[in-house]
Formats: sequence, C-alpha cells, structure tokens
Amino acid sequence: MEFPLPEAARRYVAAHLHDDPAHLALQARRHPGLPVPELVRQIQARQKAQSKLPAWAANPDLAFPPALSVEQASSERTATFKAGLVDGERLADLTGGFGADAAHFAARVAQVDYVERSPQLAAVVRYNFRLLGIDNVAVHHADALAFLKATPHHYDWIYLDPARRDTASRKIFRLTDCEPDVLHLLPLLLHKADRVLLKTSPMLDIEQAVQELKHVRRLWVLALDNEVKEVLYELGPEPAVDPERFALNLRRDGTRQEFRLNKAREARAVPRYAEAQQFLYEPNAAVLKAGAFRSIGTAFELLKLHQHSHLYTSATLRADFPGRIFRVLAVEKADGAALKAHLGPEARAHVTTRNFPDSVADFRLRTGIREGGDTYLFATTDLRGRPVVLVCEKAVLPSLADAAPAGPAPSGGVA
Repeated sequence: MEFPLPEAARRYVAAHLHDDPAHLALQARRHPGLPVPELVRQIQARQKAQSKLPAWAANPDLAFPPALSVEQASSERTATFKAGLVDGERLADLTGGFGADAAHFAARVAQVDYVERSPQLAAVVRYNFRLLGIDNVAVHHADALAFLKATPHHYDWIYLDPARRDTASRKIFRLTDCEPDVLHLLPLLLHKADRVLLKTSPMLDIEQAVQELKHVRRLWVLALDNEVKEVLYELGPEPAVDPERFALNLRRDGTRQEFRLNKAREARAVPRYAEAQQFLYEPNAAVLKAGAFRSIGTAFELLKLHQHSHLYTSATLRADFPGRIFRVLAVEKADGAALKAHLGPEARAHVTTRNFPDSVADFRLRTGIREGGDTYLFATTDLRGRPVVLVCEKAVLPSLADAAPAGPAPSGGVA
C-alpha cells in the first residue's frame, strides 16, 4: 500500500477506527472503490497501538505495518525507559521492527542506524520518521549479521530485540532459538560496540541468560503496572559474574517502584519469620522475577510468613515497599463459612493463593466466594505448616510516600 493514504481511504479508517475488523472485512463489497482488506489491516494495527503507542495511534498520517509487528513493538513507556539507559554519538538498532525503540533512542543519541530485514517494515518506518521529523535515523533494509560485517562504524551502543516467534509463529524465548542468535553474534557485537543492550522475553530464566551471555554488567526487570514485559541486559567487553539487578515497576500514575540487588547480597540476606502481624506485603512482579526472595524482606526490615510463600509482614507500616500493601483484619482457616462472615451477603473478595494446596479457581469453588468487593484474601501456609487465609483490606498510604524518585536506585538496596 502506498502512503500517504488517499483522502477517501483516510476517511474510511477514521470512521471505522473503533469497529470490529472482522465485521469490516465482511462488508468490503460495500466500498468497491477502496482497498478495504488493506485498510482493515491498518485499522487492526492502530487498535493494537492505542494502548502501547497512543501518540502514534492518534496520528492520522502515520502508516502502520501488520498488527503482529505492532504487537511485538515496545510500548511508549518501555521505549522511553530504555532510551534513558543510552547516550553517546552512535547507536545501531539491529532489530528495528516498527521503530518505536529507534525513535526514542534518536532523542538521546546523535545518530541511530535502524536495521530491518523486512522491506515492508523498513519502508513504513522510513515514511513515518520523515513525517515525524526524526532526521537522525538512517533506515537500512538489511540482515543484522550482514549489516554488522559491512558497517565501518564503531558504536557506543548496539541494541537487539531478537524475534521470539518460530517459523510456525509459535512463541519462543531461549536465546539460541531467537533470531538473530545473540550467542553466536556476541563476539562480533562486542567488537563493534562499547556496550550492547539486549531485550529478552520475561519467560527466559535470568540465571541461565547471565551464565550463557557471560558479559552482563547490569540487568533490568521491567514491569508495567505489575506485569513484567521485558528483561534488559547490558553487555560489555569484560566478562562479569554477578551483575547488578534492577527490578522496576512503572505505574500508570507516572511513579515507579524500584529495588536493587545482586546474587551476593541475596545470598547473604537472612530472613526472619513470624505469624501475620498488622500489615501484609506482596512484592511486585519485577521484584519476584529478579529473584529478590530474601533481600526484599531484610532491606525493609520485614518478617516472612513462610520460606516458600514470599509474603511479608510487619507491625508498623513500610509505605515505600515495592509492591502491594494490605492491613490484616483477621486470620482464618480455609473455611467458606468462616470467611463469608467477613464478606457480607454477596460473599465477594479478591483471592490470591501462595504456597497453598488450592488454585484460586479451586479455592473459589470450594468456598463459594466470588470475585469482587473491597476485601482481599491471601490463602497461604503459616510457620507451622497449616493452611490459613489472611483477610485483608488495602492499606491507606501517606500521600506520595510509596512513589520512588525518577533517578536510579542508591547503592546497596532500594529506591
């Protein structure tokens, strides 16, 4: 499809931007003068972009690739964070895709080389960047390995986000299965750049990745609104053993939670245990993915409920804890009648199971408790090995007390 779209095509996209693409495709015969299948694909891609890339989705002049390329692109929030990690004169994005990362890198680095092996994607990005006035990105339609071998430049940074789908479009996550194969490319990458920034799937085991890559200087576990979206690894020329880890949760209100650790500090941390006290703490998903099962408790002077529960408690409020905080109202047996006495006639509550025999679905089926309401039930195991349910409500936090500063975490612990 040629861009910019003709006026009639633009009007069609604008008029049907919130409609069901499958329904639009069935009605294609009503618009004989328009390439409806292509326009439906534009609509589908824009719909995918509305939550990830709202500024681009709201721009009626931009071109969009197939929806899968938008789905695989970084969001504005994660791309902005990554751009804050880089600087210098020249960066190469070897897996350019829809260009969200390259566009944000361009605001931090003097010259960006965007590399993409799909000619259609490269053409879309070239058109969009010209439209957006991003003039310090050179678009290269090339294979990453061929580009690296041919380029005369040495880079301050090389960025890679390897494709994580196989030829049958199934999701994959092992480094050797992704394209390009970073482990195979690593010597050339480190020869061509001072530093490499690698994005991987949240499903990839961090310990395995650090062991295989061998050159990880720092890594970031990045979550949006408590859902881990990606793990970032900074690689340098010298081999490294125990990289610093940053667990970050970027929240919708613009604040962020951050916790900093490494394996040595995690191993030295000695948890203390207790029965549930006045407050209950559930670490956010980034903290758990980063492996902070012991040091998170000692850093905030919290007591752990059980070795395998990863739930923490205290008698006084720690409002800066990177996760959810609750006030404990009661501790009950896993008995439907006893629990419903706390819930009112509709018997609704939010349920979490940690180190507990039942899944959430099984727990609801057995107790008859439905989803909803203002009460939170944590089904877990206490110090004596007994299944218990903590009846909780969200803790009232001092204004802004749990908002982390925008800068990096101070050395040795938390931010």
